[in-house]
Amino acid sequence: MEHAEPFVPIEKVADHFAVSISTVRTWIRTDNLPKDSFLKIGNTYRFRLSEVSDALMKAKDTEESA
Repeated sequence: MEHAEPFVPIEKVADHFAVSISTVRTWIRTDNLPKDSFLKIGNTYRFRLSEVSDALMKAKDTEESA
């Protein structure tokens, strides 16, 4: 069985991308991170860094082509 990438808390996402937690929450609210790129259980978010990175790249590409 292949080892899947672990889910990480919002703090790790903010650290990884050198942004604030508020910025990550803004990405969620503005749909730069689509709902399928994270899990939300209650008020807790969990992310896979590769999926966040992919989603941000897609959002960037969309902005550039607009």
